[in-house]
Amino acid sequence: MIEGQEDVTWDDWVAIAEACERSGIGSLFRSDHYLSVEDRRERGSLDAWASLAALATITEKLRLGTMVSPATFRHPSVFAKLAATVDQISGGRVSPGLGAGWWDREHEAYGFDLPELGPRMTAFEEQLEIATRSWEDDAFSFSGEHFSVVDLDARPKPVQRPMPLVIGGSGGPRSLRIAARFASEYNTTQGTPAELADLRRRLDAACAKRDRDPASLPLSLMTTWIVAETREGVVDYASRLSAWQGKGDDGERFLAEVPDHWIVGTVEGAVEQLHALHGSGVTRVMAQHLLHRDTRAIELIGREVAPLIERF
Repeated sequence: MIEGQEDVTWDDWVAIAEACERSGIGSLFRSDHYLSVEDRRERGSLDAWASLAALATITEKLRLGTMVSPATFRHPSVFAKLAATVDQISGGRVSPGLGAGWWDREHEAYGFDLPELGPRMTAFEEQLEIATRSWEDDAFSFSGEHFSVVDLDARPKPVQRPMPLVIGGSGGPRSLRIAARFASEYNTTQGTPAELADLRRRLDAACAKRDRDPASLPLSLMTTWIVAETREGVVDYASRLSAWQGKGDDGERFLAEVPDHWIVGTVEGAVEQLHALHGSGVTRVMAQHLLHRDTRAIELIGREVAPLIERF
């Protein structure tokens, strides 16, 4: 998972995608932000969906998705059309992700509305209904508090039927209820195994209220990833990441202060952490790789980590 708003150029995206395919990584997710979440205004961001469309033309097997698109950026019909377009271009390899939106500074800078959470979640639910019904066969009309469509039969339809949809959230009751209704996968960020086990239980309960089999709604986690083949490599990565964040280049100090929920260590240690997350109900992990120009670290995931977790 790459934070595309932190100055990831098109050449970077090509190198990242090539590293993924070369090493056997199955999916590449990118954030959908227009402004650096590190608040580094000198860092640029290519549009998420335009870049995914371009990546679809130069890859063969790699699944591509957003982690996650803010619903506040686009009308739901636009989001649905973009996802269907990339699915067509890629031959059925897109995994669209959608969340309610949160980064207030980019909304202000780019002129996007960011309502209070209650109205934002109401609009989000309407957006999900329009998007998911746009991917289905029949024409439909919808009139809500925030959005409406009339006799809409959006074509072409996606290659994937049904279209997978990742909904991102922090595990609040309304978020889980919405996910139980619309999501193919529920994604949250930066949690410990105990926190994820509790979230899995609450997600199961939300599914039960809709008479949905909880097994049909996987739980995934996006979390920061600092993994290398050796301890020295981990410290080196941490040193470079610390410098990238403007905190100096003391890798040991940086590692001493990282949150418990980050995946940090050698391959063997990372696999142990992944095993614990799997035991808590997490189906997959999106490894947030912040040093995006370090393609060797990307290849390590496919070459060394993935074969070890296939036994889970």
